[in-house]
Amino acid sequence: MAKGKNPQIFPLGDRVLVEPVRGDKVGKTASGIIIPETISKERPEQGIVIAVGEGRIDNNGNLIPIKIKPGQTVIFSKYGPDEIKIDDVEYLIVSESNILAIIKD
Repeated sequence: MAKGKNPQIFPLGDRVLVEPVRGDKVGKTASGIIIPETISKERPEQGIVIAVGEGRIDNNGNLIPIKIKPGQTVIFSKYGPDEIKIDDVEYLIVSESNILAIIKD
């Protein structure tokens, strides 16, 4: 599933640790539009969930658990995550509110 070893990182609150999935679809589209090489260097919008926090606390002090689970593939907001690098493997820390969808196989 994930290419790196599962790191001992435990996200806090409503944060999710994601290993990004980079697409290798660079070149020309079916309609003939040429995609520049720099697009492959842009931040990905899809990844595999490695770890999740406990959830967020609402205004009444109640814990609202995260709905995302480790192992799921998710689509997230492009500019929301924070990048970290552990043992030469790049991870993203994403707030649950920045996760847009779960991809089911």
